[in-house]
Amino acid sequence: MRTIMINKKDEIIMRLAHYFITEQNYAPIIVNGVKDEIWLQNQEGPYKIIRINANYIHNDEQMNFDLVKLNNVMHQVKRKTISFTMNALNILLDVNDNIKAVDTKNINSIVIKNLNDIKEPDLIKPFPDIKNKLMLDMNGLDLIVNVTNDINHKTEEDNRLYEKTFRSKKIVFTNALIFINVLIFMITFVLSKTNLSTYDLIKYGASFSPLVKSGEVWRLITAAFLHAGIIHLLVNMYSLYIIGTQVETYIGKYKFLGIYLVSAISGTLMSCIFNPNVVSVGASGAIFGLLGSLLYFGYHYRLYLGSVLRNQIIPIIIINLVLGFMVPSVDNAAHIGGLLGGYLATMALGVNGKSSKNEMVNGIITTIIYLIFLAYIVFFR
Repeated sequence: MRTIMINKKDEIIMRLAHYFITEQNYAPIIVNGVKDEIWLQNQEGPYKIIRINANYIHNDEQMNFDLVKLNNVMHQVKRKTISFTMNALNILLDVNDNIKAVDTKNINSIVIKNLNDIKEPDLIKPFPDIKNKLMLDMNGLDLIVNVTNDINHKTEEDNRLYEKTFRSKKIVFTNALIFINVLIFMITFVLSKTNLSTYDLIKYGASFSPLVKSGEVWRLITAAFLHAGIIHLLVNMYSLYIIGTQVETYIGKYKFLGIYLVSAISGTLMSCIFNPNVVSVGASGAIFGLLGSLLYFGYHYRLYLGSVLRNQIIPIIIINLVLGFMVPSVDNAAHIGGLLGGYLATMALGVNGKSSKNEMVNGIITTIIYLIFLAYIVFFR
């Protein structure tokens, strides 16, 4: 039988890459112009970037140049993923014995030449199970086959999650909400016989802080289904169609409905606090909540949607908020309340395959505290 021999550095790379990808949910990064290096990223990991370098480093100048290159890649990933902080573990496999690994502010460098005797605290402390998960009992062909199969299986799982999340789905609640809003507008318009007046809007369920405080809490929801005119309705329904379709596709239809309703309530409560003497109607607070949901979703998928988050979602939110402050008739308090409510509700309900149980529990607690705080100000202050 022919025995397959693996280069020592290649063996270390295979074992480490297998551990970080299959056990720690790191994903490979394609870095142009590199050779004999593996780059991995996990924005929720103890190190956001792990780089395994098998190139020979023979002097201090080359070590310093290597750190400059690592910093440049970190800057690119930080910009792409809109991260506030970025740190890296720099694993070096072939360093001259007279050269010491150099740490910087955001980079921990270690030298590994033998996996059987790992002692570096920068590796063991954040990954305490690494010694037991490096497949040290396998060699040669067995190692190659198992590493390849495990990484392929993990990649297939990630691809299935990505495909499940982003594939086109039947849109149910977005269309239903548009239909309900249009139907209610038609009914209120017919009943009023003329253009809807402030009195008509209050009669049909508009938000008005004195009435909400007196016990008519149902206005916290009904206000989001009323519109003051045809232009108001068309603008909101177009926005709901564009943004709602995305949120319902990415987050899921039942979560979408929950986020929409929480955002509507949050927006109306905020409106009652900052505009207590103003009659407020419209779905825009709930729609801003959907933008908040996209913001939270995009942050979790920022490796794939970093440019969309930076160039589309965030600018749309900022521009609309600025316009809200400039136009007197716009209830920007409802927009901000809806935005916060949608973001927190999405945190509580979670992003499939991305949110941890602890993160969702924190989201539930934060959302409840947030809504109770708003309600307390409205009803008891």
